[in-house]
Amino acid sequence: MQTVKLNNGIEIPILGFGTYQITDPKEAEQAVIDAIKAGYRHIDTAQSYMNEEAVGRGLAASEVPREELFVTTKIWVENVSYEGVKESFQRSLQRLNLDYVDLLLLHQPYNDVYGAWRAMEELQEAGKIRAIGISNFAVDRAVDLAEFNKVIPQMNQIEINPFNQQTKNIEALKAEGIMPEAWAPFAEGKKDIFTNELLTNIGRKYQKSVAQVIVRWLIEQEIVVLAKSVKPERMAENLAVFDFSLTDEDKAAIATLNEGESQFFSHADPEMIKWMASRKMGI
Repeated sequence: MQTVKLNNGIEIPILGFGTYQITDPKEAEQAVIDAIKAGYRHIDTAQSYMNEEAVGRGLAASEVPREELFVTTKIWVENVSYEGVKESFQRSLQRLNLDYVDLLLLHQPYNDVYGAWRAMEELQEAGKIRAIGISNFAVDRAVDLAEFNKVIPQMNQIEINPFNQQTKNIEALKAEGIMPEAWAPFAEGKKDIFTNELLTNIGRKYQKSVAQVIVRWLIEQEIVVLAKSVKPERMAENLAVFDFSLTDEDKAAIATLNEGESQFFSHADPEMIKWMASRKMGI
C-alpha cells in the first residue's frame, strides 16, 4: 500500500477504509474484518458514527499486527473542549479496545476548538495519539489553529469529489504542511456519479470502474482518500487502483465536472451549526 508522510513524519496509507453509516454492529465488525482481509491497513471511524466498539472487534479479529494498522477516530462536537477531549477520548480508546490511535481529528470546527486542541497536543505528547488533525475546517480556520498553537494540524479531512474538487483549498492546505484527506470521494452516489458519461469513458480506456477512476484521480494528487463499501468485491475493486495512471487529458476532463460547492451542506450555515450543537449523543 502506498503511503504519504504527515508533517510530523508519521506515514499514513493513502487509501483508507471508511465506516460512516455502517451502524449495524455485526455489519460494521464484519466490514472491518473484510476490509483488512482485502488489504486495507487504514481504518477510519468516529465517535458520532456509533460504531467504535464494532470497529474495535473487527480490528481485534484481524491477524494483522496492530503496528501495521492505521486507525483514525474523531471527537464529536459536544466533546470539543479541553476536558471533553480528555474524557471522551478515553472512552473511545475503551470502545476500540486500543492503547493508542494513529490519528485523532476534531470532527467539526465548532465549540471550544482551542481548548480541545491543547488536550490533543498533550495526548499526542503522552504517546496516546500518533498524529492529530481536524475535519471540515475551512483553510482560514486551519491556519488560525496552526499559527496560535504548538502543533500544526497533521491532517484536514474534507469533502473532495469530482463535483467539489476544492483545488485552491487543497493547494493552500499543502502550503501550510497540512495533509488533505477526502471524505465522500464518490459524493455518496449523488447525481448518478457511478454512471457519469465522462468518468465512464475514462474508465473504459483502462478497463476500470468510475469508482476506481475517482480514487486514482485523488491518489495522483497525493490526497489521502477514504473509500467505503460493505461488499468484499467492492472493497477489492477500490484497492485495485495502483496499476494504471491518468493522463493530463483525463485530469483536464475531470476538472470540467467541478461545481465548486458542497454536495451536502455548508459548514458556514448557522442553522447547521445550531443543529450540530443540539445533537447531544452522550458519547
